[in-house]
Amino acid sequence: MQTYDIAVIGGDGIGPDVIEAGKQVLDAAGDVTGSFRLAYTEFPWGCEYYLEHGRMMPADALQTLEQFQAIYLGAVGYPTVPDHISLWGLLLPIRKAYRQYVNLRPIKLLRGIDGPLRGKGPEQIDFVCVRENTEGEYAGVGGRVHVGTDHEVALQNIVFTRTAVERIIRYAFDYAKSHGRTGVTSITKSNAMQYNMVFWDEVFAEVAKGYPDITTSKYHVDAAAARFVTSPESFDVVVASNLFADILTDLGGALQGSLGLPPSANIDPTRRYPAMFEPVHGSAPDIHGRNIANPLAAIWAGAMMLDFLGEHEAGELVMNAMETVTSCGAVLTPDLGGTATTQEVTDAVVQALRAA
Repeated sequence: MQTYDIAVIGGDGIGPDVIEAGKQVLDAAGDVTGSFRLAYTEFPWGCEYYLEHGRMMPADALQTLEQFQAIYLGAVGYPTVPDHISLWGLLLPIRKAYRQYVNLRPIKLLRGIDGPLRGKGPEQIDFVCVRENTEGEYAGVGGRVHVGTDHEVALQNIVFTRTAVERIIRYAFDYAKSHGRTGVTSITKSNAMQYNMVFWDEVFAEVAKGYPDITTSKYHVDAAAARFVTSPESFDVVVASNLFADILTDLGGALQGSLGLPPSANIDPTRRYPAMFEPVHGSAPDIHGRNIANPLAAIWAGAMMLDFLGEHEAGELVMNAMETVTSCGAVLTPDLGGTATTQEVTDAVVQALRAA
């Protein structure tokens, strides 16, 4: 039996609760398949840690995490700590240090869930967003001068390197090819941003030449946002820069019926460093402690982790169990119109998994 070493950062708010739910489901998948077990090591890092120690995680955290095969993250952020501190204190350092240049976000309407789009069901809402995850608009280059004066200036610079742009676009094409998807759509704003976005368009065209069997399309980000709503079935694999994909994937999450559903994977495709898997709903302080958080995004992120680790059967079992529960519609959390608790949904997924 294969053992995988998993670093667990429950984080803030509802993060520890949904990660605990995910662990229960993943452990059940290991029992059912009999092919693996997950060895968890918990790290109490996040905003509470920051308030006590003045930093989101210890100085040697990256060296500590590097020994693990994957990181399972719950949520980062809380009203007592400014968002730029929590983000730049934990999430972004991990993504950048471990070269997790791929952020993978499936946009899929689960069976039984009523999405907000009239006449659009699971057959129409089923695509994947590939987000450049280490530079672009979130490169962290810039500064402020004349601080505190009436002519204060703030600069935030966008950084595109050919290496990063080409590798994320190539990953999108390779993903399409290996997952039986036939089209890749590039999202920019090259009509207004004549340097970096035109550069992205040029690299996209160059890379596309090596994949003649994959159809291509491109949209400006504003047009793409409208098309997400009017014609989601026209997308198969979407590739975009850090900021644009960040915004569009949350719109995609809304199409899924609730931000309690979308998962996320942060991946170094070379596997030199651990990948990180997380729900995207954040710490949700408004429902923290009420036992009503939707665990399905964390469970789905766990299924993506299993697939990344090579446990494809187990990952598929978890996904099927989730859709068995959502299809039934009897055990859903309030964000999906139900009355079930976090634990009741978790128990239902485990039961469906074992029954399969």
